[in-house]
Amino acid sequence: MIKLALVGLKLFKLGKVGGTLITMLLSLALYAAAFGWRYAAGFIGLLMLHEMGHYVAARQRGLNVGAPTFIPFVGAWIELREAPMDVETEAYVGMAGPFVGTLGACACYFLGREAQDQTLLAIAYSGFFLNFFNLIPLSPLDGGRITAILSPRVWFLGVPLLVAAFFYTPSPLLVVIGIAAVPALIKAWNYDPADPELARYYGVSLETKLEYGALYLGLALYLAVMTHETHGLIRPI
Repeated sequence: MIKLALVGLKLFKLGKVGGTLITMLLSLALYAAAFGWRYAAGFIGLLMLHEMGHYVAARQRGLNVGAPTFIPFVGAWIELREAPMDVETEAYVGMAGPFVGTLGACACYFLGREAQDQTLLAIAYSGFFLNFFNLIPLSPLDGGRITAILSPRVWFLGVPLLVAAFFYTPSPLLVVIGIAAVPALIKAWNYDPADPELARYYGVSLETKLEYGALYLGLALYLAVMTHETHGLIRPI
């Protein structure tokens, strides 16, 4: 225990990176205890890829952003220390996480299928499913940040999807997401496209809306297919 405490103190001295390492190692240890080290390492790796997609995209757009933080059995997130200046930037940063995370899941899928490795396939399935879930069009999920470019009122379509997910797999995390979504839904209900400030933030061309809409639907469809496909390759133990 003393050695672990000393390691923790050394990591804290690393500042932002130290916080990421501490929370990542804690998550790794807990996932490993529950599912084994190989799965834990792969799953944490996919979470990191997802969050680094957001991180790099935010830095590309000049946003002040913190390093990823992990919460065991919840996920991970990056802290945007300043709000995007327009909805296209918000959608760009929101899309980057699921896109990069999907690439990582694809790598696990093809390697696992080639080697007939059940652990890799299980990691791929988790990656596909979590990125697919994250595309529910409801803020604060990534899908809400992406579909805001169409209209904040699209978020109301995400409510029945979240409710259906809860009845399919009851989880306290879904309740937390639902509570966190309430302020966004109130914002969407009061959305007035004629408001000058909102018009500046949400004012993008129809071409841009169609581009992001097509990317969003294409990624969601691909993830739905791959989640189903990968689940079918996993043999029950």
